[in-house]
Amino acid sequence: MTVDEMVTTPSYSRGPDRPLLELTIGSLLDRTAGRYPDRLAVASRHQAKRMTWAELSEAADRVARGLWSLGIRRGDRVGLWSTNCIEWITMHMGCARAGVALVNVNPAYRSHELGYTLTRSRMKALFLWHTDKRADYEEILGRARRGLTLELEHTIYFDGPEWPALLDAPGQLPDHVAVDDVANIQYTSGTTGMPKGVMLTHHNIVNNGQFLAQGFHYTEQDCIVVPVPLFHCYGCVIGTMSALNSGAAIILPNWTFDARATLQAVHDERATSVYGVPAMYVAEFGLPDFASFDLTSLRTGMMSGAPCPVELMKRVLNEMHIGELVIAYGQTETSPVVTMSDAGDSIDIRVNTVGRAMPQTEIKVVSTVTGETQPRGEQGEICARGFAVMKGYDGDPDGTAQVIQPDGWLRTGDLGVMRADGCLHLTGRSRDVIIRGGENIYPREVEEFLYTNPKVGEVQVVGLPNARLGEIVTAWVRLRPGQEATEEEIRQWCQGQIAYYKIPEHIRFVDDFPATLSGKIQKYKIREFEIEARGLQNEARTETA
Repeated sequence: MTVDEMVTTPSYSRGPDRPLLELTIGSLLDRTAGRYPDRLAVASRHQAKRMTWAELSEAADRVARGLWSLGIRRGDRVGLWSTNCIEWITMHMGCARAGVALVNVNPAYRSHELGYTLTRSRMKALFLWHTDKRADYEEILGRARRGLTLELEHTIYFDGPEWPALLDAPGQLPDHVAVDDVANIQYTSGTTGMPKGVMLTHHNIVNNGQFLAQGFHYTEQDCIVVPVPLFHCYGCVIGTMSALNSGAAIILPNWTFDARATLQAVHDERATSVYGVPAMYVAEFGLPDFASFDLTSLRTGMMSGAPCPVELMKRVLNEMHIGELVIAYGQTETSPVVTMSDAGDSIDIRVNTVGRAMPQTEIKVVSTVTGETQPRGEQGEICARGFAVMKGYDGDPDGTAQVIQPDGWLRTGDLGVMRADGCLHLTGRSRDVIIRGGENIYPREVEEFLYTNPKVGEVQVVGLPNARLGEIVTAWVRLRPGQEATEEEIRQWCQGQIAYYKIPEHIRFVDDFPATLSGKIQKYKIREFEIEARGLQNEARTETA
């Protein structure tokens, strides 16, 4: 396509018209268990537990019957607050069988965030462990519940007598679960400061998994190492549903990401695929004995969840033997993937873009000023439409209307350029979101929490580039008159109340903030100042797909 043709060709593309599955997650599990009953479905290496597809299907039925015995019915909400484990997978499948909406709760949440999620989600039961190396969940839950009126009726501990009792309880399966029922609710920052519950249906998740499996060229012979957290879409859709659609095995290397455990899992299980955000691959390359792991079984894999540095992607292709590495783009609101490269694509596409529109998905790039579709080659806001778009934000029709237009187009808030070949190149974000190691952080949420500190008069939060994590949180704080504080004091005050990854790594105490004549704070100037002051110019220039 010539330059002139690009100017006249709109930045619009539609993926192939492949058939959509009209299956619930439970029905898909039935189908896969019927096809591959004795093949490995999931292995949790840190727990030394393995299940075939037939065993996983039976476990899902036991969970569903147990939920019935608690009085939980189709359409109710059940929370799952856990790091990666085989119980996570069985709960995911069991809630789907029961027609129950699974509410993913981030294990990094502390009392402030947990209390908000418990209240907003209206969950009737919460499944969790008492403790792990990072946290005392029972104690955090106790603090979160103080003073709140909740619908929470049952607390089921995996390491207590409640879990085996639930698996053995008499009950029944629902008469019917619909494909447009909500299967999953995930809390994300959305477009405002406080997290929003993204409602994803069986139809959303099953079909995203189907097209992902096709893009990876998965079969029942594949074995996928999943070190990414299951409470994210990356884990519970890309990680789980692509396997459910193909019969491939899911390998969980550890409770949380561990570079050595991930590579050991690839080595021992002869894995053909591995997932990760850029920071995970950086950590794996950083192991002093990286070369001792046999990774030659790898064929494909994904780098996603944060901007992907081009040079890092080249190292993954060459040094980890992942010749069919793919890149994907999306967000929780799109369940999650809307563009993806194919395992068979050229290196150029897989290194310099985030691929093209998924099947049954429309993508366009529009002007941030007029909303009109841009010519190809021109930057604008990325919009998506199709089966993957969420049902909406839970209990928030106004918030839903802000991002989903009446004609079905979802405004992603991300900026990009559509190339002549229809592939998308990400250029930035129009929404003010920090992505730290794959975790989305909305600055306003952190700001509003810091305002509850009695010493803080005004605060502005921005993201700074970081070689390992992509971005880190930085806060400028103006203290109230007569108050004194140190960086460590503010950080320590945050401990136990908000997730560790939201706590500012840099805090600068200031007397004023850069602002326009009308008084609007210019956050980009704060970021520019910090990049210069901390010598981060190279990190800021890192090229991404």
